[in-house]
Amino acid sequence: MAEADRASRRRRVLGLAAALALAGCAGKPAPQTIYVVRHFDTPEGVKDARLTAVGEARARSLVRWFEGKSLAAIYVTPFARTRASAAPVAAAKGLTRIDYDWTDAARLVAAVRGQPGDVLIVGHSNTVPEIVERFGGTRPAPMVHADFGDLWIVREGMTQRVRIEP
Repeated sequence: MAEADRASRRRRVLGLAAALALAGCAGKPAPQTIYVVRHFDTPEGVKDARLTAVGEARARSLVRWFEGKSLAAIYVTPFARTRASAAPVAAAKGLTRIDYDWTDAARLVAAVRGQPGDVLIVGHSNTVPEIVERFGGTRPAPMVHADFGDLWIVREGMTQRVRIEP
């Protein structure tokens, strides 16, 4: 009987070890990919301008770029240009745009990191570099008005930049 007890105890210990190992694997969330883009083309010197025809074309191109990629959320500032830049992708993915305070990058990062899935953030020339850096990416160079169409992809500390052409 002592041999049967030892065998039973051994099976329980091995079962517990296997369950703990599986639980450890299941608890790891998939790495998050953060896509950061400056709003698309606007006329220079116009406050809260709408997108130009080229900017609207880039927004439609962004839909094609995201085909086959998953997005869990899209964050925009309350300005017309960021909302319009994200609108076609939001419609294509069936997502509601989430407003964020463009003056508080730390709060944005905390909100995005607090949810699962990949995220698109549409910002401004003076916010995109900090946002990319706060997510662990390489800070982009300062931007000028004509800098439209760059999309930064940040994943596990790696940064890639791609162009979204109209």
